[in-house]
Amino acid sequence: MIEKIISKLRDEMKEAAKRNGAPCSLFSGGLDTSILSYLNPESFAIHVNLESFGDDIPYAEFLTKHLSLELYHINVSVEEAIEAIPQVIRILKSFDPAIPNDLAVYFGLKAAGEKGFTEIMTGDGADELFAGYSYMQEMENLEEYIRKLSIAMSFSSNNLGKFFHIDVKQPYIDREIVKFSLTIPANLKIRKEKEKVWGKWILRKAFDKLLPSKIIWQSKRPIEHGSGMSKLREIIPLKISDEEFEEKKKIYPIKFLNKEHLYYYEVYRKEVGGIPEPGSNQKKCPGCGAGMGLNSFHCGICGYV
Repeated sequence: MIEKIISKLRDEMKEAAKRNGAPCSLFSGGLDTSILSYLNPESFAIHVNLESFGDDIPYAEFLTKHLSLELYHINVSVEEAIEAIPQVIRILKSFDPAIPNDLAVYFGLKAAGEKGFTEIMTGDGADELFAGYSYMQEMENLEEYIRKLSIAMSFSSNNLGKFFHIDVKQPYIDREIVKFSLTIPANLKIRKEKEKVWGKWILRKAFDKLLPSKIIWQSKRPIEHGSGMSKLREIIPLKISDEEFEEKKKIYPIKFLNKEHLYYYEVYRKEVGGIPEPGSNQKKCPGCGAGMGLNSFHCGICGYV
């Protein structure tokens, strides 16, 4: 039974990669983008890193050599990243604390455009559909949660891609992959292997013999950590004093998570403006008052979950 599911998933991914392939990929060296690079061996790999702070570099270099891929490594300075924050917030119309993730995608897409690419592949959707997030390991109703998530999920790469006039290809959210993924039991997505509980277990097993073990059985690294953009989480809070933070929490009608969240909000106020009111078919975000889809778990404006 399990072997049939593994085999079918591998075949479905091969077909999805053909339907959604691109000559360029936003590459981290993590499991999801490594599988896509294996399935699209002619693709040009773009890797983003913040001044060598990221954890992705050894994996990215290892796999591109293993697959003989052409790797273009972008080293972004802290200053460049901070200067790009208003642009990213203006494009996304959001002050979600996930901005460091979005910055990595922004610089990758910018580089792809500068190199003349009009299409790029991303690993969007693999974590959502195959239970790659650590919090999912504690959920009792995981299958129902993933089903609802599959309807409501959205990715900043799409809006950033539109800004750069680049068509973002997302094989993991291909209609057939989504459909098949929802038939896979939760205990095959989160499962123990080699004395450790793994998310995306079934996806790992589908390519276990085709990619090096170092790639298949690596732990998940969020984009911001892998790219080094998480370093900004140490730097940005220093721009706001404790006193200023406490005072502005009283002024603004937003539930701020921390100083960094306040920093992004003030950029949002300057670059975008006010919080949009909920529409007739939306619910009100408890964090900022914006409209959220009735099935949404996440506010696209403030990042509330």
